[in-house]
Amino acid sequence: MTFREEAVASFLQLFNERKELIRNFNGCTHLELLRDAHDPTVFFTYSKWDTETSLNHYRFSALFKDTWAQTKILFAAKPQAWSLENISFE
Repeated sequence: MTFREEAVASFLQLFNERKELIRNFNGCTHLELLRDAHDPTVFFTYSKWDTETSLNHYRFSALFKDTWAQTKILFAAKPQAWSLENISFE
């Protein structure tokens, strides 16, 4: 997510306020916030969910809708999201 420079503090405050609610959402097993090492306006949230169904329950929850509504007004560019799979070479 790329934020307007003047909106970064607002996003960080919102994330800090909501992180435990998201972490404690049914099915969430991990959540962290990462920042680009070279651009202080670019952030990534990295979360793990026990199932895609759990993730979708979160995506359609009031918590997500409210958090997203407050986040998207801070963007400087269109956000991107990926669902990833772990590749193991055991």
